[in-house]
Amino acid sequence: MKKNVLVLLVAMVMVLVTACGSNTNNQASTGNSDSNGGTSQDGNLKVILLIPGTLGDKSFFDAANNGLNKVKEELGAETKVVEMGTDKTKWEPTYNDIAAQDWDVVISGGSEITEMFNAVAEANPDKKFINYDTDIEEAPDNVYSMTYATNEVSFLAGAAAAYATQSDMEHANEDNVIGFVGGMDIPGINAFLVGYIQGAQYVDPDVKVAVSYAGDFVNPAKGKELSLIQYNSGVDIIFNVAGGTGLGIFDAAKEKKKYAIGVDSDQAMLLKDTDPEKANLIVTSAIKKIDSAILGAVKRLSEGTLEMGKRDILSFVEDGVGIAENEIYTAAFPEDVQAKIEEVKQKLINKEIKVDNAMGMETSEVEAIRNAVKP
Repeated sequence: MKKNVLVLLVAMVMVLVTACGSNTNNQASTGNSDSNGGTSQDGNLKVILLIPGTLGDKSFFDAANNGLNKVKEELGAETKVVEMGTDKTKWEPTYNDIAAQDWDVVISGGSEITEMFNAVAEANPDKKFINYDTDIEEAPDNVYSMTYATNEVSFLAGAAAAYATQSDMEHANEDNVIGFVGGMDIPGINAFLVGYIQGAQYVDPDVKVAVSYAGDFVNPAKGKELSLIQYNSGVDIIFNVAGGTGLGIFDAAKEKKKYAIGVDSDQAMLLKDTDPEKANLIVTSAIKKIDSAILGAVKRLSEGTLEMGKRDILSFVEDGVGIAENEIYTAAFPEDVQAKIEEVKQKLINKEIKVDNAMGMETSEVEAIRNAVKP
């Protein structure tokens, strides 16, 4: 009898051990994400994009949404985009709510959100987070962040603007003054400005640059107002670095029959079908290839090759930035000018030209650069 009881006890222990081992293996293989960059239970990534603002800017936010669409189309991921609006007090609670949901990858972008984004990531170590554009280098172990060599692509935009204003292009004048309208007077915007000024001076040391800040990224009326002032003062081409506010720059360009340069996306192509007259005045754009950067990051994450806890700087070399060389560009710029712009681009790629970066400058240094080219 005792022998039978002993056999029965041994058998029960073996069943328990097997059950526990099986349960442990299941837990390891079915989590939302793992150390190699995670998938959901059905094998497809679940990826969500949080916009700290609203879509429709035909620039920064829309480029990110295009990247999410590529993630869905090319990687077969389950995706969702959430527009958080302009009330900044709602951003962090939204990040926390989303992090508590069943998403493998949480994507957002901007230096303004980085501190709260990183804090949410640290509180949710089982999730992966991607910041598609930030000036802040530090990142938690489960965050991959990116920034772009905006100083370099703006240098090329400045060179193009200088070539345009001194050319015989239809809407150029003889005043040798180009313009810049930024969303805010902050380091991230001034990185564009300093590159733009240096690129213009590379072509013509005597060029003047009118500079205005809207104090807002979602105010097209203010963008138009500032641009009209510049165009009326003799500027014939304005670089838009103002997000949604920049849509007003294009309204002013159309009204005054002057040129503009877009930012972040190929803004001429985004307007071509709805307003071709306006699009034809956006002779190029300084592009951050945000859509490709997001797709590439998520792809590497799904393959387990994305290095988390770091920030990469994407330049011409990594194909992270570039200018729009579309049909409007080729029609607007004479062939010899296009060749000169290409020569400058190759020198940037080969690191033959060094461009300063306002991200490391004191406010007084940026102010001195602005004042030196003031009309």
